[in-house]
Amino acid sequence: MSLLWFVLGQLAEIESMGSSKKIITKEEWEKKLNDVKIRKEDMNKLVMNFLVTEGYVDAAEKFRKESGTEPDIDLATITDRMAVKKAVQCGNVEDAIEKVNDLNPEILDTNPQLFFHLQQQRLIELIRNGKVAEALEFAQEELAPRGEENDILQQSFLEELERTVSLLAFEDVNNCPVAELLDISQRLKTASEVNAAILTSQSHEKEILLRMLVDTYYIVCRYALEVQHILECSLMMTGKQIPSSQVC
Repeated sequence: MSLLWFVLGQLAEIESMGSSKKIITKEEWEKKLNDVKIRKEDMNKLVMNFLVTEGYVDAAEKFRKESGTEPDIDLATITDRMAVKKAVQCGNVEDAIEKVNDLNPEILDTNPQLFFHLQQQRLIELIRNGKVAEALEFAQEELAPRGEENDILQQSFLEELERTVSLLAFEDVNNCPVAELLDISQRLKTASEVNAAILTSQSHEKEILLRMLVDTYYIVCRYALEVQHILECSLMMTGKQIPSSQVC
């Protein structure tokens, strides 16, 4: 059984267990996890995928030599992709856009949502640096036209633009209703979106999906075991068993 189908099946089973009234003990749950068999080749592929996705070039090259696992993309392209991601994380959005276009101009040409989010991040950086006049001009000339069309996506752009420009209405932007736009997490969110888009352009989308599924499964399993441990401690004196609806 492939790792992808296994993860999909396990996620579906966990979801069904959440609404079930079947009783499951700690021993049964741990046995179920221990019975999971994952091929070494699949695990190596997953490790390589993580290293490539997160940009660990040296580690990926070393792992390739040690395990014989070949990456699905040229490792030399990782450095350029990480340069784009770092530029966004540092607030250098113009530089990031130039780097993306150098890698593949079609990435932004075919992804209007990504391009808008990068432009939105440029606007946020102007506001962060107190360049009010420049921010207003940029919003009016570069972003506003994207929300004028009668289209659901364009309307969402307009709503996001309005939220971003509203930062200018507050003297203390750190305590305003949209202060999260200035948080570092906003930069990281945009950087991750760009990173995923570049990977997709390099035909790496299947591995992105697989990693998301496995990460989700891993988190759910860890959470379930932690919750079960807490419940076990609280019910230890009663001798009761833990229903699966409380575990997942």
